[in-house]
Amino acid sequence: MEQKQDFTEERKSIRVAAAVIRKDDRIFSTQRGYGNYKDWWEFPGGKIEPGETPQEALVREIREELDTGIRVGELLSSVEYNYPEFHLSMDCFWCEIDEEHLTLLEHEAARWIPISDLRQVKWLPADEEVLQAIEQSMGEKTCS
Repeated sequence: MEQKQDFTEERKSIRVAAAVIRKDDRIFSTQRGYGNYKDWWEFPGGKIEPGETPQEALVREIREELDTGIRVGELLSSVEYNYPEFHLSMDCFWCEIDEEHLTLLEHEAARWIPISDLRQVKWLPADEEVLQAIEQSMGEKTCS
């Protein structure tokens, strides 16, 4: 008897945490300097290591990427997004910086974007979903 083979490709899954760093009416964003999405904007953060909570991962990642400390607040949103290469599970938290300086160690650029202008930059596809959560949380509609 011939055995059927299942050719369904198992998609790699990556679990990350992202910081939505707010200061007054502005949100901190970073620009990727590498890969398929070079020059696209994203919320800083990164992979959650085994044994870490998303909050612990954020504190570590922001220290590694921006050389600063943060206070992690409440969960803003959770995003499930299928990129062509992998499935992304992302928990996004409201955060505040502990220190006044932010030093780019891994990104091409960064900027504080007024909430009303958030849709004026090219965001990573998964991060686009976070914009809706920011709008709902802030009770504002950003420019489309």
